[in-house]
Amino acid sequence: MQLEKLFRMQRGLDLHIEEKHGLQNEDLFDRKVLALLVELGELANETRCFKFWSIKPSSEKSVVLEEYVDGIHFILSLGIECDFQNLEYKFDLEPASVSTTEQFLLIYEKVNKFKDSKNELDFKTLLNSYLQLGTLLGISYEEMEKAYFTKNEVNYQRQQNNY
Repeated sequence: MQLEKLFRMQRGLDLHIEEKHGLQNEDLFDRKVLALLVELGELANETRCFKFWSIKPSSEKSVVLEEYVDGIHFILSLGIECDFQNLEYKFDLEPASVSTTEQFLLIYEKVNKFKDSKNELDFKTLLNSYLQLGTLLGISYEEMEKAYFTKNEVNYQRQQNNY
């Protein structure tokens, strides 16, 4: 996964949004954390992994992938907020050995831990845990990257259309 390129693209989008909305001098960290938590919930809802009371299957992979990549946008954006975009990243590429539901809960914990610490190790752990969730959902790193590129373009178009 080309994290440097993704960080660069995210930084460009973040700067565009901040300039367009006059947010250059605002601390957006907590809002981005909340946005990530909301996106994580939307993703869980599409996977339906926690809906033990329902027999309806998960949404189509394309829908899950689009929701998944929204989380990547906000994780990268949080990393940029803390100046972690130029770090060396070595990930545990093995799929998580827990259920999808357990991985979602773990990520919620990691988000909150990072929110409180804002440290590099907690950021890397959050990012790694999120990438592991993707593998649990059957999403390859190539699919993640391609979907990120596509959604980044959509986000720019939305800004042009006053989304």
